Amino acid sequence: MEHFFTNSDQVQNIIKGFNLTKTLFVSSIIIGEPNIGKKSLARYLFPDAPLVSGEDQDSVTKLLSEVDELIITDFEKLTNQEALDLDNKRIIATANYIGNRQTIDNLFAFIYTLPPLKERPDDTNFIRDRFIQEARSNLMLKRLEFPVEEIPIDLRDNSKTLKRSIYQYLMNHTMKEEDIQEAIYHFILQNLEGNNGYKEYLKLYEKPLIKAGLKKFGSQLQLSQILGINRNTLRKKIHEHHID
Repeated sequence: MEHFFTNSDQVQNIIKGFNLTKTLFVSSIIIGEPNIGKKSLARYLFPDAPLVSGEDQDSVTKLLSEVDELIITDFEKLTNQEALDLDNKRIIATANYIGNRQTIDNLFAFIYTLPPLKERPDDTNFIRDRFIQEARSNLMLKRLEFPVEEIPIDLRDNSKTLKRSIYQYLMNHTMKEEDIQEAIYHFILQNLEGNNGYKEYLKLYEKPLIKAGLKKFGSQLQLSQILGINRNTLRKKIHEHHID
């Protein structure tokens, strides 16, 4: 069974609305940005309903003729919305946006708007923690060496970019020296060309070295001594690599 966690009053009101109309053969649609849990919510509320994507026009038409309850995702991708007959059926649709408002009003008794994750901080933290557990298992990390709060939250594309940012952060902060060398090797293998490759790709080492040194020691003078280079040389490299 699909699980769905929320502490959002707006989302809880959507769930209450669905529960109040569960015994009625009326159709509803959930509108909202991609990757915010629309499909998960629909499957959580109606776990036994078949699910089909609006991208598959033939399957939608076939299932509508065979079942009385159906979840249709990506409803905006259906090209024959006006021809659909949803009478005496319970259709739960999800869509990233409303196309023809008049058509949507005619087809659905209830239109719900699911807010994006940036408006649901408690939900975001819960999803973040689940992704961290998943990433730790997949990356075989026994424990975290840093507080969870340090992991950046990227919500530009909701759960999609949130998940990606967590995996990237954990990988970047748990790589060993040989892992870094292997990553650089494959990057250079794919991109090395031209007549000045040595100088061009030296920045793969120099830039992070200088940025990390400045953050760690907070002093150009001290860093130049630690790196064993002239302070003017360090300043020149900071300028070359556009390091703030």
